[in-house]
Amino acid sequence: MSTTSDKPAVLEGLATVPAATVIIFRDAPIGPPQLLMVQRAKEMRFAGGAAVFPGGKVDPADRVLAAELMPHDDQEIAAARIAAIRETLEETGLVIAIREAVTAEAAAQARKLLLAQGTLATVLETFGWTIDPDRLTLYTHWCPPWDGAFDTRFFIVNLGTGAVDIEIDATENTRLFWASAEEALGLAERGEIKLIFPTARNLERLAQHGKYADVLQDLARHPVTMIIPRRTDRDGEAWIEIEEGRGYPVLSQRAATARRG
Repeated sequence: MSTTSDKPAVLEGLATVPAATVIIFRDAPIGPPQLLMVQRAKEMRFAGGAAVFPGGKVDPADRVLAAELMPHDDQEIAAARIAAIRETLEETGLVIAIREAVTAEAAAQARKLLLAQGTLATVLETFGWTIDPDRLTLYTHWCPPWDGAFDTRFFIVNLGTGAVDIEIDATENTRLFWASAEEALGLAERGEIKLIFPTARNLERLAQHGKYADVLQDLARHPVTMIIPRRTDRDGEAWIEIEEGRGYPVLSQRAATARRG
């Protein structure tokens, strides 16, 4: 099942939680681009102990800032963009989708301010920064059909050379690392990291492409619509699956081995 991606998820009367995540690319010396991943603290309710992309839920302040800075844009997507920028700074120390040049020192100071004040608006005003929302490309939109599920928009952004400073927040997450999509899948196969169902499927999709430009071409062939994983029964065994035609090479996984979050 899929639907348009510019609306909040309304699934069978269930209450979902709007969220945003960012797949951050950087060039590797050899081979396909690397992606930034964070390993969640085991104590976290959502995806505890799993390796995921930076992100989190959309806060009310994100909606206020989105309405102020992007009044003519779809507000669900605009608020998700704000949340993606804020959560990336909070979790990794990276400043993304800003028009001005940002030094490592300024990024570190901005992160401290964000952690103290809690809103991206304060950071932008203090440092005189301007958001460039078009640098964040909407890549996919997932929402599982259960109460309290995260209604998540995934964005992609390319850092190019990748000469950046990152540092774990040491609260929600315990580790930051760069790996290509194929490398991350290999780590999961060897049991070195754990992946939740949406992360695994998106890594498999990204692993098909050797360049960021190829990812954009794939996106052009598969316009974003909401992806809603479904639980199905195959000969008495439960599976989780997504519909075909969205660019994903693997469409299903046994429910017994799939982590929902």
